[in-house]
Amino acid sequence: MNNENRKIKISPIKNGTVIDHIRKGQALKVVKILGVMEQDVDSVVSIAMNVESSTGKKDIVKIEGRELKQEELDKISLISPEVTVNIIHDFQVKDKRRVKPPKAVKGIVKCRNVNCITNQREPVEPEFKVISGKPVSIRCRYCEREMEGEDISENLM
Repeated sequence: MNNENRKIKISPIKNGTVIDHIRKGQALKVVKILGVMEQDVDSVVSIAMNVESSTGKKDIVKIEGRELKQEELDKISLISPEVTVNIIHDFQVKDKRRVKPPKAVKGIVKCRNVNCITNQREPVEPEFKVISGKPVSIRCRYCEREMEGEDISENLM
């Protein structure tokens, strides 16, 4: 059997979203961001991890019957800024775009500084300025604490 026959194939989706070029090992975090496990999901969700590509290994997530909201794309861009999102209609790619971290994020990441005003009993929503896109690095508007990589993914709200 040659290598072509031994490749794992994932069925194409009729309508929905394909999140491609996810940083290897991050697919389960993407699924968590999307709330797929917490919701009563009837659609097919496919997860491929450590898939060979021309640029190295990557993860892929396919979700049948769902298009992503901007807030979800912003969260995904913070943990994997190389992501490409493909919107599928009738088995065809109708829209393809790369996500980019926004200039600022509000209410989607919790500050890791326990003494930050956003972690006190004050009604202050966490807000961060994105100071770098690769790797993603953010700075709290209130306490100036910086976070990147795992710190960001562990503090997503």
